[in-house]
Amino acid sequence: MLSIGLQGCSFGPANPAAQFDPVDARLVDTSADALQGVLEQAVALSGSSGGIAGVWAPWSGEWTAASGTVSFDEGAAPVTVDTPFRMGTITSEVTCAIMLKLVDDGRLELTDQIADDVDWIPSLDGITYEQLCRHTSGVADYYPGLEQAFTTNPERPWSDNELVATGMGLSRTGAPGSAVRESRTGVLLVAMGLQRHTAQSWQALADQYVFDPLGLEDTAIPGPDASGRGLLGAYSAALKGDGSPDCATRLDQSDQSSSMGAEAAGAVTSLHDLQVFSEAFATGSLWSESTTADQWATQALSGSVPTWYQGGIGGSTYGPMRGDVSEAPGTLTAALTDPTSGLTVVIVLNNSSASDAFVREAAFALASIGSKADAVDGREAPLVELPWSLDQATAKMTELATCATPAA
Repeated sequence: MLSIGLQGCSFGPANPAAQFDPVDARLVDTSADALQGVLEQAVALSGSSGGIAGVWAPWSGEWTAASGTVSFDEGAAPVTVDTPFRMGTITSEVTCAIMLKLVDDGRLELTDQIADDVDWIPSLDGITYEQLCRHTSGVADYYPGLEQAFTTNPERPWSDNELVATGMGLSRTGAPGSAVRESRTGVLLVAMGLQRHTAQSWQALADQYVFDPLGLEDTAIPGPDASGRGLLGAYSAALKGDGSPDCATRLDQSDQSSSMGAEAAGAVTSLHDLQVFSEAFATGSLWSESTTADQWATQALSGSVPTWYQGGIGGSTYGPMRGDVSEAPGTLTAALTDPTSGLTVVIVLNNSSASDAFVREAAFALASIGSKADAVDGREAPLVELPWSLDQATAKMTELATCATPAA
């Protein structure tokens, strides 16, 4: 009888922010003005036509805003907080979230080898699902080698096999498990393996394990032939022969095939959806505590980066904040959440001429302001110890700006 009764109940989608008991309020004017200033500065310094951002401080309130227009076209519509945009490589978090859910359900082990499922691609022996989502597999990223092709012919459709073959044809970046180096190739291999392992499509798995549980209605990978109509536009500078940007030549990549990123970087989303997903991914609210502990057992990133940059399964940590930053054709995106205080930051800009490091610093600047928001009556502001300051983040934004508009 209990079973029959429960089957008739509808509990609705999960709300990962509920654990922080957020106040229903807007951030006060002083914080909102400072946040708006950072967004407008980021739009100008990145050479974007527009951008969208949000900051959620559960003890104080929320701020969401848009700046500029959806494109550089004459008479283009203003950007709004409801304008959908490309998710970039944060799509990889969704693919790895599916993997973590399958692990939680006992359908997969982190130590399972990808070669057991993706048996039509050679030279994958010894590489595990976990290493692929940690970006420690040693499999090279296909994106740098194909970036020129993506920017000059953005509507060309690509198959996952074609992209993976490009990455597999490059020299390995290290032995499996040895170093963290981002690889979209590795995430595509995870997607291939999950689909073979479960006999389900990526979309079906994402709906079952991520989108439906969280009530994400605006997030999906469009068909490879879909246009960019209705989305925030996408732009970048042309590339010179040496790979540096030619800021005098701006390329319009608003109509692009999602297949150039697919399950690693091809999804579209909205500000609200990305906020909810960022909070769920950072806190592990979709899976067990033991799986979350495995997910955020981190190791240092490769290269000359601060020691407080660490890599987890599917995402990274930046001091106390968890999530990721993305550079994809025409779009820079960041989504970060502090799982202790609930402080969450999302920002998207529609010019990828600057690197993902630029949007990371923009997110850091927003987080700096949000972390110091005053608590409303009856609440106590948490101590959010960020290892950067607002001045440092905005100075780095200026340093990293590549094709700033004259107004900047």
